[in-house]
Amino acid sequence: MKFNALLASKDDGQVSTTLVSFDEADLHDGDVLVQVAYSTLNYKDSLAMTNRSPIIRSFPMIPGIDLAGTVVESSHAGFRAGERVVLNGYGLSQTHHGGLAQRARVPGQWLVKLPDNISSKDAMAIGTAGYTAMLCVLALEHGGVKPEHGDILVTGANGGVGSIAVAILSKLGYRVVASTGRPEHAQYLKDLGAAELVDRATLAAPRTRGLDAERWAGVVDVAGSHTLANALAQTKYRGAVAAAGLAQGDDLTTSVLPFILRNVTLAGIDSVQAPHNVREEAWTRLATDLDLGKLASTVEVIGLKDVLEIFPAFLEGKVRGRLVVDVNA
Repeated sequence: MKFNALLASKDDGQVSTTLVSFDEADLHDGDVLVQVAYSTLNYKDSLAMTNRSPIIRSFPMIPGIDLAGTVVESSHAGFRAGERVVLNGYGLSQTHHGGLAQRARVPGQWLVKLPDNISSKDAMAIGTAGYTAMLCVLALEHGGVKPEHGDILVTGANGGVGSIAVAILSKLGYRVVASTGRPEHAQYLKDLGAAELVDRATLAAPRTRGLDAERWAGVVDVAGSHTLANALAQTKYRGAVAAAGLAQGDDLTTSVLPFILRNVTLAGIDSVQAPHNVREEAWTRLATDLDLGKLASTVEVIGLKDVLEIFPAFLEGKVRGRLVVDVNA
């Protein structure tokens, strides 16, 4: 059977991605065949398709780090035909053909059954970004951060992880301060639930001392580098910081003072290899703790062909919210 897919190929060190007719027989091994309904376009996908970062380990490769759809065939005991499923991370688009295609064959242990109130489209409106945002919220809760403890800082608030983190945290009763470099999107962030905005430039400069005045009960950070260092220096006693990205850089120049004088917890967030029980908890919580009505305002639906025109914009910081890919459009 043939189906539409994006395929990244490498020739003389140059990576190019095209829309192709792909043969189901050429899919990688797995015990579940999924009819994909939606995928997403993420920052990581853009890094992969431009080869700016060596995300893809072997070529050719169908990119796309997540997918949602319906089981067509299964020899895995946990899944049967007709069930709706979601997949985030693992080897998708790195060592295993990903979600930017109409079909995918994957190991069943990678899949999570979708809660009844989350459609396949909603699942990818949430996507890996929203699933990662929920992992960040779980980390703050695990660190003991409660709404009454004070403000939560969310960096990169216009992006996929940041925007959904703002929406979840505000629904849970936290007062959220959104960091952004795009003040023209202030109303968008307030509609998601941000109580206050700060200019990302105030957090992006290199540090000159170990600690600043205490301000944040918790932080969701997608920037890394100086932004993460500044956020740590401003976190309150026994606060928690969830680090989920490196949009500013993968360096971290800071001191031990936030950790040994304020007992701050720095929690690393990995969405790719998270254990299955953690994934199930995240999706169960997303079904109750995320206002899907708010989510709709963050979503733009595009087709597979549109991905080829849009993905470079991610690397220029020109994408707001979520890009959902209707693979059948």
